[in-house]
Amino acid sequence: MSAATYAGNDFYCDVAIPRAVPLEVVHEDELVLAYHHTRPFWRVHVVVVPRRHIASFTTVGAADEPDVRALLEVVQRVARRVEEEHGAAAVLTNLGRYQDSKHLHVHVHSGPQRD
Repeated sequence: MSAATYAGNDFYCDVAIPRAVPLEVVHEDELVLAYHHTRPFWRVHVVVVPRRHIASFTTVGAADEPDVRALLEVVQRVARRVEEEHGAAAVLTNLGRYQDSKHLHVHVHSGPQRD
């Protein structure tokens, strides 16, 4: 299986977190994984994801607080580094129909969109 051929609905639980494909890891600990996107949409495109399945930003509850706190700390560090290195950074999460993979994840990106 490759990232390009994955046809499920939770790429992170099924592929990224168990490392079914090679990843260029930016950060990894017991709660969070951050890596360069396998199919980048921008020149710099890092995905930050909690290791434990959380469906979406809009489904986060009190029990998810440690995971979401850790996720946001990593997003902040990655965004700071991208901003320092490239002069700008954007932070984005998608919801509903915009969310291809039904697992909370945050994109940190910079630069023009790729073709």
